[in-house]
Amino acid sequence: MKNNSIKRTLADFLLMMVFCCACSIAIAETIHEERSKYRDITVTQVGDRRCLLFNVHRGDRNQTCMVLNDRNNLVFDYTRMSFAGLLLQPEPSSILIIGLGGGSIPMTFADLFPDAKIDVVEIDEAVVKVAEEYFYFNETENMTAYIDDGRPFIKRAGIRGEKYDYIVLDAFSGDYIPEHMLTREFLEEVKAIMTENSILVANTFSTSRLYDHESVTYQRAFNEFYNFKLPTSGNRIIIAKLGMLPPREQLVAESRRAGPQLEKYGVRLTDYPRRLTTRVDWDMSRRELTDQYSPGNLLRGN
Repeated sequence: MKNNSIKRTLADFLLMMVFCCACSIAIAETIHEERSKYRDITVTQVGDRRCLLFNVHRGDRNQTCMVLNDRNNLVFDYTRMSFAGLLLQPEPSSILIIGLGGGSIPMTFADLFPDAKIDVVEIDEAVVKVAEEYFYFNETENMTAYIDDGRPFIKRAGIRGEKYDYIVLDAFSGDYIPEHMLTREFLEEVKAIMTENSILVANTFSTSRLYDHESVTYQRAFNEFYNFKLPTSGNRIIIAKLGMLPPREQLVAESRRAGPQLEKYGVRLTDYPRRLTTRVDWDMSRRELTDQYSPGNLLRGN
């Protein structure tokens, strides 16, 4: 009797394992895989949730997720946080976005500001194709995607005297950090395409050994910046501008004015002003990152 009971228990366990494996296959369906010149690209779908994953050095990281029956909804905290810059520049007419992913950020800007000129720079042509095929990204009369490295694109724009009102640096993916877009020299090139009313929004990591060095570099380039973190996100958003930052009262007033139009994207703009801080929470003795000293990948680990 005891042996029969053990056999039944083992059979039940094996049946459960088969069922769980079947569920896992159904839950995590891979609908596209490819190896581009820069990374492994995977598109998965779970019900009506579709995600773009990059595998660069180790592990997978969701770059973009979209809810197919609610495509306006921005799934990730860091994506929603990127629109905090609207508190400082509420009516951008020219927008530059470095890094495409699935295209959530530029498509949201295009929806919010249909008359704005939007330039999107993505180094990986395969990412642009995947964004178009699986995430509904499309260029428009006012929105253009360029296959290029973000730094030389910005350098050339500065030489031509071009200016942007709203600049988003979102080139960080997986474990890879493009070191040449972390340096003081690069930030000086970014400043060359900004006006007094322009703002820079940079998506970076909230915890890493790079944090202190990166913070010092931004501080020396801009003197002061808003540091924006949420407890639910491993990312932080740096918001910087030329000249003085606006007072918190102005941010609160703008959040109340513009908040309603961002609700359909899941952006709770009225919650953001209290989380923007200029408080120094990094080691100011750390060395700034330069073109000669930028060990970004070595510093990435916690």
